[in-house]
Amino acid sequence: MNWKLLVFILLTIGFAYRMVLHAVSRRSAQNPTPANVADVYDAETYTRWKAYMAEKNRLQLFSTTLSYVVSLALLFSGAYAAFAGLFPANGFMQLLSVILLETLADTVTGLGLSWVDTMVIEQKYGFNRTTAKTFVIDQIRNFIIGLLLSTLLASLLMWLHTAMGDWVILLFAGVVFLITLAISFLYGPVFSRLGNKFEPLEEGELKEKLMALLTKHGYQVKAIEVMDASRRTTKLNAYFTGFGKLKSIVLFDNLVNAMSTDEICAVFAHELGHGLHKDVLKQQILNLGNLLLMAVTVWLCVREPALHQAFGFAGVNYGFAFVLLGIGLSLVQPLTGLAMNAYSRMAEYRADRQAVKEGYGPYLTAGLKKLARENFAHLAPSPVLVALEYSHPPLSQRIEAIEKELKK
Repeated sequence: MNWKLLVFILLTIGFAYRMVLHAVSRRSAQNPTPANVADVYDAETYTRWKAYMAEKNRLQLFSTTLSYVVSLALLFSGAYAAFAGLFPANGFMQLLSVILLETLADTVTGLGLSWVDTMVIEQKYGFNRTTAKTFVIDQIRNFIIGLLLSTLLASLLMWLHTAMGDWVILLFAGVVFLITLAISFLYGPVFSRLGNKFEPLEEGELKEKLMALLTKHGYQVKAIEVMDASRRTTKLNAYFTGFGKLKSIVLFDNLVNAMSTDEICAVFAHELGHGLHKDVLKQQILNLGNLLLMAVTVWLCVREPALHQAFGFAGVNYGFAFVLLGIGLSLVQPLTGLAMNAYSRMAEYRADRQAVKEGYGPYLTAGLKKLARENFAHLAPSPVLVALEYSHPPLSQRIEAIEKELKK
């Protein structure tokens, strides 16, 4: 088996797929705007949106190409094995060496691209409020978190495979499922607080309505907080988080400043719909199939020492197996993503219906239009792009569904 040729083919197929997506995205920017969302952008703003999308697409195109070239260079120059040779020969240090080089390469190549994206393009179109200091701190934090998580998962893989052999498929998928489930539920109460400040929402009509909305359905409201998202961006968002019936509401300060009380309540009635139907948990269970495919890919990567030897290693390197895993997943994830995105879009429609049931249908429509305007959303994406990439339905289709629900 010519392992190098196989890896090159897989890497190139993944690159070609992403380039096709960029082409579809660029073309779909020319689609006519549906009539029911024609009032989101005026003529001047729509012209700015097209220019913004063109610049973002060019940057993504360059980013994809650079990532492909860097991956080829690292893989076929023997850089991973050479770097590992600088570390002690025990399994963990060999694993750490490859993870460290991979994380460094991603950070260094992505640093300039992130700077252009945040400090140039987002700044040019009025979305960025990140200072140079905050940008650097965020990059350092992301590097440390990425290195720690990758090292943890690769170490877990090494320990499970060494102890259990081929049972690693089920064990690894199960453990990673539990980790991702914990991360998804801990994001709000723990991870979102790294680098962000939270203040209690001031007393008043908004707080009373949000409390009433959740307590009506048996939720205990632990806190209603406002996050200082405006330090980084002008874009709007909100979420509620917590375990079981104990929930905390988090509002971006931009959202509080841009929307009316009823529009914010409409957005949260939508989020309430997700909570009532346990959509986060259901999506994580659906993701278990994706994790099983990931585990099978990992298993294929660690059971063939010749695969590692082809790239200069003396035997199996579990850190390098993670590099190969990324290449394999770039091929299987578009397939699993079709089902995941389809379910997610269905859940969004269902959550919108909950907002209508709560009496906030017209306000949800108005709020979604404001979200689209402030976040510079694509109003007429290609159906192909929606199927492959979108976890939310296009705005025009959501509004159409809300209007149908209001008529019932």
